[in-house]
Amino acid sequence: MSGGLRPLTGGPLPRAVRPLRRLIAGRADTRRRTAPGAGERAVPAGDRAVPTGEHAVPAGRRRALSAGLAAATVVTTASALWLGLQVQEQRAAEQRRQDILAAARQSALNFTSLDYRRYDRDSGNVLKGATGDFKKQFAAQTKELTELVARNKSVSEGQVLEAGLVRSGARTARVLVVADSKVTNTAVPKGEARTYRLQLDLVLEGGRWLTSDVEFVG
Repeated sequence: MSGGLRPLTGGPLPRAVRPLRRLIAGRADTRRRTAPGAGERAVPAGDRAVPTGEHAVPAGRRRALSAGLAAATVVTTASALWLGLQVQEQRAAEQRRQDILAAARQSALNFTSLDYRRYDRDSGNVLKGATGDFKKQFAAQTKELTELVARNKSVSEGQVLEAGLVRSGARTARVLVVADSKVTNTAVPKGEARTYRLQLDLVLEGGRWLTSDVEFVG
């Protein structure tokens, strides 16, 4: 066979055709992937499934799910914080309203509850909840009022019926109060029921709501 093809069983040629032999014998290197044939679709590396059992989720879909979950978590957290702030503001506003009404009620009660037998204590209660011009005027009249209630033996027992907030600002408020009072003195020894409608102006000082003005409105 000089000058022709050498036998596939000997010489240098068999080394060159070993891969062909393996292919014919069914022993091809299965680690090498061939190009997809007709009807097959090449799968991009980014979308290859990662085995997780029977059902594998493509990597791209997993990234989309993770991003969606993170976004949902951010939205949920922001909503919870916003709702929490709203609840806190509502609670603070309601507590402020209750503080104003409580101060106005107490001031009206003190103002309509005076007993000549313990006028020093009762007038002192009025002054504790007062400020500004109202406090100055009431204090200036203490001596005269003391003599007046003692001379007439005046006793006034007040009771607050209603209180409503008219307006309020950061440090000021106005409240209308309806109060009943049973008054006894030398002129009406058996007592007389009276109803007062008072308008109280309050200011916030040192963390307390104090009465700065009192006006009878009916």
